[in-house]
Amino acid sequence: MSDGAISERTMRRNYRLLYPNIYVPRDVEFSARERAQAAWLWSKRRGTVAGLSAAAMLGVKWIDASEPAELIHDNRRPPRALVVWAGNVLANETLTLNGMRVTTPARTGFDLGRHIRSRTSAVQRLDALANATDVKRSDIEAIIDAHHGARGIPRLQSVLPLVDGGAESPQETVARLALIDAGLPAPKTQFRVFDAYGQFVARLDMAYDEVMVGIEYDGPQHWTDPAVRQRDIDRQFALNELGWIVIRVSRDLLRYRRATYVARVDNALRSRGLRW
Repeated sequence: MSDGAISERTMRRNYRLLYPNIYVPRDVEFSARERAQAAWLWSKRRGTVAGLSAAAMLGVKWIDASEPAELIHDNRRPPRALVVWAGNVLANETLTLNGMRVTTPARTGFDLGRHIRSRTSAVQRLDALANATDVKRSDIEAIIDAHHGARGIPRLQSVLPLVDGGAESPQETVARLALIDAGLPAPKTQFRVFDAYGQFVARLDMAYDEVMVGIEYDGPQHWTDPAVRQRDIDRQFALNELGWIVIRVSRDLLRYRRATYVARVDNALRSRGLRW
């Protein structure tokens, strides 16, 4: 970052401009957390790190560094790749991380759910926030109660009941929403399976434990890493031995044949006598 300690020529040769007066090393990949810090420095340390930037600071995964940083700040003319919004932030809605004022998990969820227009994206972001911070629906509802009339609250209230911190990837959220949107019951997430002797067998991404139907999302590593693949085969065998039906779902299945995925789960539930 530029603070005048080196010459402008050296600065321009070795660094690139991220925000006005804020530079980053030219050949180094930076993270969403570092972009958040850069945005905060641009605000002359007066802004509050919020939204996706606050989520990154709180340890949330799946936030791309190329996405604009987000601040609550009084400067309404932000540079490119920086989103600024006005907002009343109460004293108990911020904390200090690395010297920066950052919105709390509950306030971050309040802002994410109001500002992200895509329903699926909003649930994905809130799932990831809940997974990283253990923020609860009731915590976010308390922020809603303190900000009656704030813009976007109906949007937040429509997605909040769908949030489940058990989702460990954005695609797991998509897989769960596909079932809910098709009218199936919401599955439990990260369900731990034990055998008759109390020995741990497996943890399922999603499960209808009352009828022993599980769902596993297979990311790329499940197909490209031989060790992971062998472990999956062994787990599947152990679960089948206990009487579980395990349905595996991939990104391509969700994207191109979602009806097939839903039908497989529906058929498995009905074969076990589950009615809803």
